[in-house]
Amino acid sequence: MKKLALGLFIAASALTSCSSDDDNTVTGPTVVAPATYEFVREGNSTVSFGGQTTRIQMAEELVSAMKDNTNTQAQLEAMFAHVEGENDFNDADLNASGKNVRSKTAASTDYFAANTTAANAIKADFDGWITGQATEVFPNWATTASSGVAGNLQELGSETKRYIAANGLEYNQAFAKSLIGALMTDQMLNNYLSPAVLDAGDNRTNNDADILDEGKDYTTMEHKWDEAYGYLYGNETNPASPVLGADSFLNKYLSRVDGDTDFAGVANDVYNAFKLGRAAIVAKNYTVRDEQAKIIREKISLVIAVRASHYLQAGAATLATDKASAFHDLSEGFGFVYSLQFTRMPNTTTPYFTKAEVDTFISELLAGNGFWDATPEALNTMSDTIAAKFGFTSAQAAN
Repeated sequence: MKKLALGLFIAASALTSCSSDDDNTVTGPTVVAPATYEFVREGNSTVSFGGQTTRIQMAEELVSAMKDNTNTQAQLEAMFAHVEGENDFNDADLNASGKNVRSKTAASTDYFAANTTAANAIKADFDGWITGQATEVFPNWATTASSGVAGNLQELGSETKRYIAANGLEYNQAFAKSLIGALMTDQMLNNYLSPAVLDAGDNRTNNDADILDEGKDYTTMEHKWDEAYGYLYGNETNPASPVLGADSFLNKYLSRVDGDTDFAGVANDVYNAFKLGRAAIVAKNYTVRDEQAKIIREKISLVIAVRASHYLQAGAATLATDKASAFHDLSEGFGFVYSLQFTRMPNTTTPYFTKAEVDTFISELLAGNGFWDATPEALNTMSDTIAAKFGFTSAQAAN
């Protein structure tokens, strides 16, 4: 077997089990995280998540394309369900890729492997937002929107225009923010960090024996953990030392939440848990690995909830005075509310809010004439309900 040359320190006791002072329970080798997310074997990096970077970049181009009314429904759909070799993107490398965004949307092992009905319904929602943008919003690009009429609204005191559906929803924002849950969060929390994926087949035995994937410098378990990491940090200039703000999805909003003094430190909590969990895989300490996965699930789920609460309140605050601004905030809030169904409560296999509960929220937001009929009271009540489930207050999320 190849010897390990790791960019981290594993305590001298790493090759022997250590015991709890309380009950002598064996917890496995001591693990110390590296300074950055760098792991090497015989001088070669063992970290790889190219597929995640590719999908983040595909999603970036698609969301931008949804704001260009010269694009057709067929073009947008092709970007979402890209076929290898098709010229769907500006980036030739993306065109050459056999990967796409749609196939990994609502596709986690834990939540959707045995629930294809829900997975298909969620994919259909994304398809519907593309269709709505192309057939409802694009043809009314120059129309002034009003209740029941798609078109544009100009923000108060600004040249910024928002392009909305008849119910006030910006389909492009609904798509982008919902993808944070259905792709990035779901794949991270409910797929690659799941023991069902990390320990599938002979993964644990092979990791214990340092048996590498054919032609690769990593074990399968190491790679699965890295793929989870990639959905958060894969578009960073230097993913080993992330600075955040590197994409329009989860990476951006982890930064936003961390910048709120009420939630300061959440970004470091996530990063440190990823480093320690990966080091634990190298050290064969699966107890520590799973403890770090729980931390990541809790903190990433919190990010979704904080932004849902934040945008609902922001929309409520300007609903009476600046509908363009309010509808923009509510469209972002819509996406984060939708993403709640992909969160994961620690020590469970369930989200903080089920699909049925999220569907109820969505129905409330779009009832009647949608955002045109929304009230600040109803929006703030929804914000409070979400915040309470996660143990924070709407006031904390308002910044």
